[in-house]
Order: sequence, then structure tokens, then C-alpha cells
Amino acid sequence: MNDTDADIAAIKQVVATVEHTQCHELVDEFVALFREDAVWTTGHGRLLTGRAEIAAFTAEVLPGGMMGLTATYEVVHILFIRSDVAAVKVRQRYLTLDGDPVEGGHEGSPLYVMSKEAGRWLLTACQNTGVVAD
Repeated sequence: MNDTDADIAAIKQVVATVEHTQCHELVDEFVALFREDAVWTTGHGRLLTGRAEIAAFTAEVLPGGMMGLTATYEVVHILFIRSDVAAVKVRQRYLTLDGDPVEGGHEGSPLYVMSKEAGRWLLTACQNTGVVAD
């Protein structure tokens, strides 16, 4: 495996961990995926700056937020801006616990800018965007 393949695998693992922490409502594990000075814009446009602010918001909304739901996060595109910075486009789908799409087709299209810090890929600047059905 070359360096690029290893980085792609590591980035996909971060996204898989986002999925796992969201589905299992694991606030601390989710927040640990961010750089200390990260920027996060929620699906409703709220700007969160820094890990502490992201943690406070996540602690408010995540517990109980997935009740009766699960979600999938699929990496659909990775653009390496530099060897240690990547823009990662994700397809986020909400499903019932039976695996059926949630009524209304709720889907997200997050963009994660990730940076490699001391050999570890971290969420750095992220925008969570809902997909509007046509």
C-alpha cells in the first residue's frame, strides 16, 4: 500500500468512526475526531468554533437524537489539497432501524476538510448540508 492509499484508508476510517459515534450517540468519541481549533457548521447553519464549543453543542443534541434511526456515511470523493490536507465529500443517509430510508428521503451532503496532524487525520473545517429533494 502506498502513502496515498494509506491516507485514503485512514480518511475513510475517520468517516466510519463519525458514523459509529453518531449512530451510538458517543459524544466524547465524536468530539475527539476534531482538531482543537476546528470549525463546524451544522446542518442548520450554526457556526461552532473550537473543540469545546463543538463538544457542548454535541452533548446537547446527540443523546437521544438518533432514537429510532441509524445513519450511513459514505465517502464519495476525496481531493488532496496538499499531502496533509484533504477535502472529503460524504453522502449521509438516515434509515429506520430496519434499514429502510426515512420517510421524506432525509439525506445529508457533508464536506469535511481534514488535516493530518502527527500522523492522524482530524476533522478541521466541516459543513453539514442537507439535501433538498427535487
